[in-house]
Amino acid sequence: MTVVTAQRITTADQAVRIATELAEVFAAGAVERDHSRRLPHEELDQLSASGLLAITVPAEFGGADLPPSVVAEVVRILAAADPNIAQVPHSHFVYLNLLRLAGTRAQRSDYFGKVLAGARIANAQSERGGATVADISTVLRLDHDTTVTDAERVGAESSQDDVTAASTRTEDRRFVVEGTKYYCTGSLFADVLAVLARLDDPHGVSGLEPGEYVAFVPALEPGVRIIDDWDALGQRTTGSGTVEFAAVKVGREQLVSRASAVNAPTGYGAFAQLLHAAIDAGIARGALAAAAEFVRTRSRPWFEAEVAHAVDDPLVVQRFGELAVAVAAAESTLIVASAAVDAAVRPTAVADRAVAQDGHSDAPGDGAQASIAVATAKILADRAANEVSAAIFEVGGTRSAVAEHRLDHFWRNARTHTLHDPVRWKYQHIGRAVLHNRPPPLHGVI
Repeated sequence: MTVVTAQRITTADQAVRIATELAEVFAAGAVERDHSRRLPHEELDQLSASGLLAITVPAEFGGADLPPSVVAEVVRILAAADPNIAQVPHSHFVYLNLLRLAGTRAQRSDYFGKVLAGARIANAQSERGGATVADISTVLRLDHDTTVTDAERVGAESSQDDVTAASTRTEDRRFVVEGTKYYCTGSLFADVLAVLARLDDPHGVSGLEPGEYVAFVPALEPGVRIIDDWDALGQRTTGSGTVEFAAVKVGREQLVSRASAVNAPTGYGAFAQLLHAAIDAGIARGALAAAAEFVRTRSRPWFEAEVAHAVDDPLVVQRFGELAVAVAAAESTLIVASAAVDAAVRPTAVADRAVAQDGHSDAPGDGAQASIAVATAKILADRAANEVSAAIFEVGGTRSAVAEHRLDHFWRNARTHTLHDPVRWKYQHIGRAVLHNRPPPLHGVI
C-alpha cells in the first residue's frame, strides 16, 4: 500500500486551497516530466498525503463527503498545471462512486478506510479485442477448488438447513479473474486495481447474477502483471499501460456488480464524464496561460502591425480575446454541469430514482439532465483544449515551434485525452433531448 500519512480534508474551501497549492508545485516540473517521461511517483504520493483523494468518502465512514462540483474543480485546477497527474485519480474517484452506489456496507467500510489512509485505486477496464469498446472478454469464474459439484447441489436441495449451508458456502467461495486490460490509467501507481470482468453462469452455480462485475484486486496480488508499455502521443506519464490477470484469485467480498450503478439514472456516467471535461478545461486554461506568457516575453510583432511589442499587435490581441472566450465558455459550462451532477446525486434524487426498463433514464429526471449538461460541457472543453493548445504556435510565431520551448505538450495532451470518447455522440444525445425530449442512454460514458 502507498506509504503516506494522509491528512483529513473537511471542507470544499480547504480542498480547493490545497489543490491550488499542489498545482503550483506540480506545474514547475510538468514540462520536464513530459519530455523525459519521468513518472510522477513522488507527486502522486504528495497528492495522496494531501487528503484530496479521499474528499468523496461519505461522512459516515469518516470522509468529507464533498460533492462532484468540488471534485471537478480540484481536477480542473490540477489539470491546468499537469493534466497527467489530474487524470491519474480519475478512475479512483469513479470507482469510489461505484462503491458508494453499489457496494455493501462492509466493502465501503473496507475500501473507504484504505483511501482515507492514502491508498490509490486505478482502472483495469478497456480491452482491444472486441468489436467495440463495450465488449468485455475478461472473465470472472468460480475457482475450480471451490466449485460446488452437482451432487452437492442436489444434496443441498434436500433440506432447508442444507440450503442455508449451501448459501453460506456460496458467500465463502473464491473466484478467478482472467484476461488482459489496456489503457489502465494510474495502474503503475495503484494500490488497488478495479478490474471490469464478465461473469457467465448459465447453470447458476456461482451464487451471483450473470453480468459485469468490478473486482477490486490488490496491485501486488499473485497473477497480476502491470506492464509499463504506455507509449502515446500525449498524457505520457499517466501510467496507462497493460495489465494482465492470470488466474488471479478473488473473494466474493471483492466483487461489486455494475448493474445497479450503470443501468439506472444514478449519475454514475455523468460524474465520470464531468471529470473528463474538467481535465480538458484545465488543459485549455493552462495552454492559454502559457501562450500569453510566451507572447509577452519571447514573441516579436509582425512588421505590418507597426508596434514595438507582440502583445500590442491588434490581430494578436483579437485572437487572444477569442481564445479567452473559448476557455471561459468551457469553464462556465463545467460549472453548470457540476451543479447538475450535484443535483442528480443528492439524497432526495437518489430516493426518487426509478430504474428504467428500456435502457434509457427516466425523463426528464435529474440524472438525464445531468448527462445532457455534462455532454455540453464536454463538447466545449474538448473544443477549447484542442483549439487553444494548437493556437499557441499561431500567436507565438515561428520561434514558438523551437523544440527547446516544449510548448507542444499542451496540444499532445489535449489531443490524446479528448480521444477518450467521441464528442460527435454528445451532439446526438443533446439533439435528441431537444427535438424528441428523449433522455440519453444509460451507460458509463454519458
